[in-house]
Amino acid sequence: MIHFPKPYADIVARLRVPSGFLIVAVFAWFSQPTAGSMWWGLPVSLAGLALRAWAAGCLAKNQQLATSGPYRYTRNPLYLGTLLVAAGLSIAARSWGLAALFAAVFLLVYLPVIQNEEQHLRSLFPDYAAYADRVPALWPRPSKNSGKSANPFSWALYLRNQEYQAGVGFAAGMLFLVWKMLG
Repeated sequence: MIHFPKPYADIVARLRVPSGFLIVAVFAWFSQPTAGSMWWGLPVSLAGLALRAWAAGCLAKNQQLATSGPYRYTRNPLYLGTLLVAAGLSIAARSWGLAALFAAVFLLVYLPVIQNEEQHLRSLFPDYAAYADRVPALWPRPSKNSGKSANPFSWALYLRNQEYQAGVGFAAGMLFLVWKMLG
């Protein structure tokens, strides 16, 4: 994975929310959905939402190192899920420009944020280094660890992590695309 200097990563972390507003504006302006593009994009985004939900339900932030559920396959399933949601929305919107913007924001904003979060986790959990040696940062690979889960999925964690907000945002985006397609 690309490593960004700490000052850059700190600045970019603060730009994550404003970049989201930019993406929404570009999404609204440049999307040209069709029934076919919606048909192809929807399952990709739903897979991303499902991965995000699974990850959020296994994550006790800053309390316990998440190493089971999707965290057995990738250290950053929430970000991978975000990438899938964005890819699905780009397909549904039928916009290469939007896909390029999503990719640029992921590379220039989310990767430094991931780097900052990993530094934070290394300071919180002494066993994080060994975990990072076993599990890839983003692109999943099959796990050799198939034992009982130390932190199985929990609806309480899902709700505490407010992951339902991703579903609400996605639903709003899809409704907008339907409105734009029909209008």
